[in-house]
Amino acid sequence: MLRRAGVALTVLILVSGMTALASSVHLKGGANAAPAFTDGGVFLEAAGSLSGLGNGDVLVTLTAEADVTSTCTNQGGNEAPGQNPAPITVSGSQAIPESAVKNGTTLFDVKTVAPATVIAGSPDCPNTNWTEKITDLSFTSAVITVEQPFGTTVLTVSCTFSPPTANGAVRRASVTCTSS
Repeated sequence: MLRRAGVALTVLILVSGMTALASSVHLKGGANAAPAFTDGGVFLEAAGSLSGLGNGDVLVTLTAEADVTSTCTNQGGNEAPGQNPAPITVSGSQAIPESAVKNGTTLFDVKTVAPATVIAGSPDCPNTNWTEKITDLSFTSAVITVEQPFGTTVLTVSCTFSPPTANGAVRRASVTCTSS
């Protein structure tokens, strides 16, 4: 009986330790760690490494706000560049199976889904007979949310880009991130 109680206590301590381990999830790379961002024109990509994970599947979600560049084209095919509609929010997720988490660490590489390029109703064009098309997104901020297990947020990383991104790799010097 005493031996069973000892085994039960050991299991309880181990489970508690795993839960505590999962509560210290962070980006690998030190106190000022930030993911590597790439502006793909109409999508944003974030890649990095997570540490402090427990057991279970991981869900990484990237939500980003961007300034939009678009064009308006009339029925004759004439294009009017320089249309700048309201900012847009895009997002995407990456599910990482438990088997990819090794010693509490895993890599992630998540992309936002590109928005529909044609804007319904052409609100920023001279009239609704024109076609408004998104040609580029310049990202101003991004939030990475890490869940383990799905539905339980264990890390939120909020980043701002100054200046807004341009197509290609985003310089680390222009990214400021905070984690919570």
